[in-house]
Amino acid sequence: MENKKLFIVRILMMAAGIIILGFSIAVLKLALLGNDPYTGMLFAIADVTPISYPLWQIIFGIIFFIIQLLLGRHLIGIGTIINTFSIGYIVDFSYRFILIPAFGQPEGFPLQLFTLIVGMLICSVGISLYQKADLGVSPYDSLSLIADERLKKIPYFWCRIVCDGTCALVCFLLGGIVGIGTLLTAFGFGPLVAFFNKVLSDPILRAAEK
Repeated sequence: MENKKLFIVRILMMAAGIIILGFSIAVLKLALLGNDPYTGMLFAIADVTPISYPLWQIIFGIIFFIIQLLLGRHLIGIGTIINTFSIGYIVDFSYRFILIPAFGQPEGFPLQLFTLIVGMLICSVGISLYQKADLGVSPYDSLSLIADERLKKIPYFWCRIVCDGTCALVCFLLGGIVGIGTLLTAFGFGPLVAFFNKVLSDPILRAAEK
């Protein structure tokens, strides 16, 4: 059984990861160059309906959680629940009450690109902490993992492409932003997350295990 110190550290990593993720999604939204496909889709749906983005995050999260509960129960943890019900509000609060008042909307492509890069770096830290805490996969991310497990002949990469591609298409059809940020967030996190795993998350866990 893991020691109490390690469990507390994993809880703190999960919580910090979700907060950082929420803030970084708001930074990416500020850049106006496109968020990750799933978030972009939710933003687009919120823009054309009377329901806010945080509520759509919860609605879709619950729908995907039901699939996760039925087909991928081993992927569920406390982090799954907290992610589902909190991250949308963290994004909304960070955007409306921190970023816009402090920085305003970036003007010009160079500043937008800089904002996008900063957002991706921050997001990579959040992903690293959240994933390494290993306290549950978010409902949307579980879809690709479940498909990979169930559809033995289709690699995870293509399962993820189908999920993200569908979200990007819905986002585009609803008039949302599908741009360089969408592409980079869909394909560019791997090396960045691996880097922060090595220099941040793994050392934290090793220290907690002592």
